[in-house]
Amino acid sequence: MAEKLTGTDNEKLTQLCAKSYKAQAIWFLNAFWEENGEQIAERLWEYVIKCGELDIQKHGDGNGLDEMQAHVFLESFNETLTVRELRTSLRSTGAIGEKERPKLVPITHYLLFKWNADWHVLVNASQGDNKAELEEAQRLLDECAAKFQESEARASEARTALNAAISSENAAKAREDEAKAAEADAIAKEASAKAAEAEAVQREAEAREAEAPFKAATDELEKALADVKAEEDAYNGKIDDCKRRAETGGVVQRNKAKNELAQLEGEDPLPLRRAKITQEAAVKKAERTTNAAAAAKEKAQADAAKATESRTMAEEDARQASAARKASEAAAAAAAAALAEAEAAMKEAEEYLEEVKAKPGVAYGAIWWMERELHEQKKFLPESRGGIRR
Repeated sequence: MAEKLTGTDNEKLTQLCAKSYKAQAIWFLNAFWEENGEQIAERLWEYVIKCGELDIQKHGDGNGLDEMQAHVFLESFNETLTVRELRTSLRSTGAIGEKERPKLVPITHYLLFKWNADWHVLVNASQGDNKAELEEAQRLLDECAAKFQESEARASEARTALNAAISSENAAKAREDEAKAAEADAIAKEASAKAAEAEAVQREAEAREAEAPFKAATDELEKALADVKAEEDAYNGKIDDCKRRAETGGVVQRNKAKNELAQLEGEDPLPLRRAKITQEAAVKKAERTTNAAAAAKEKAQADAAKATESRTMAEEDARQASAARKASEAAAAAAAAALAEAEAAMKEAEEYLEEVKAKPGVAYGAIWWMERELHEQKKFLPESRGGIRR
């Protein structure tokens, strides 16, 4: 059964003007489809879109614009009118009394004066004999639009997640490569330190080996320390005696004493001790080198351990980033499935509309509008699958 307005024509007009922008436009198209509906349909589509943009409170669910918004609406389509001209144009159709000053301008009033239409004809025009079928077609269309919106939301989330995951994964892999390079460098330094330590240990061993004969002699010297001390005392006594005799007595005795003193002073009484001291110094130097090499090895080992830890952490970051990328890819697959579902819903709606169009008593304006909405949904499809550019 076709939709009808009730009451007087004025009451019918009030009912019509209370409908949404879209519903008013469709009613107008249905009423005047035979005259010029098909030619002006796209323009009405643009009008409804603009009204929804300007109506900041109700948007597309609104039914009329205030006077200021109405002027902005006209300017958007290069149809600027003064306040007086707008009011005169609205009253020229007879739908508004001369003394009426409505707070809102329903789109119906604009359409009446835009195309000089008879408002009595409009409110009494047939809206087709297939209301139930149109409602079903609209339900399918709304379902299709909802599915496309859902698929678009999923796709947007999936794209965002995938881009973030790829960026994170790339950064993690870069950190992993850097950590691996640092670890390799630390391991190389550790190996170098170990080699230096081994060389120092070898030098120390050689030094200790060279020290061995002197060590044995030193041990013997230590045992005979008392004898050495006695010998040193005797030696010093001889020196003192020669010095005393060289200054006293006859010339022959003094010269003799001087010769003895020179011989005594020319002797090295402790050659073994001097050799021992020299060798001990070499050993101590080797020990210092060994200690430094050990310290360098310890530091290299610590650096290698730290580098290994950094690499382990970087590998874990890379693993998590890869997992996030896989999850985002799964989300993208889900979004693709949702898109396919929406595409199937659109096909179902299109096929049903074709069935409705083939039957008598069709409301062509309503059919055109639904086909136009289906066309808009194709913006969500890839062009390779019949989509259109946004």
